[in-house]
Amino acid sequence: MTDWFSIIKSFYDRELWSKEMVYNTVAAGRIKPEQYEETTGEPYEV
Repeated sequence: MTDWFSIIKSFYDRELWSKEMVYNTVAAGRIKPEQYEETTGEPYEV
């Protein structure tokens, strides 16, 4: 099973991904809204 959260957080932390890219992974079902907030420090808003 792929650990999408760890992969996406790593990309964001290394500034390879933007907040918008992380946001889109929630809509795609790869991470949960809570994980978006943990990654970016901002609440996920629909």
